Amino acid sequence: MSVLDPGAVDAALDGGLHWQREGDELVKARRGRDFADSLAYVNAVGALAEEVDHHPDVDIRWNVVTLRLQTHSAGGITDADLRLARRIDELEPEAPTR
Repeated sequence: MSVLDPGAVDAALDGGLHWQREGDELVKARRGRDFADSLAYVNAVGALAEEVDHHPDVDIRWNVVTLRLQTHSAGGITDADLRLARRIDELEPEAPTR
């Protein structure tokens, strides 16, 4: 799996992904109603990740969940990251909280 060049990643972000590029990662933060809502979101993301066998790094801070995507074995952002980012956006398509 090949790392995408920054221009390709930026084009995908400009095309409607609700993520930001931070270095070699895609990052999305989502603010929920409370901790239980955050856990439910993480569980939904986890189910998608298991389905496609590609997993984000997850940070939960009470009602804010931050997801980070990168293909560690490739050393950056790949098509697998963009595909999973799109699927995660389908869970809740509004813009993230940062």
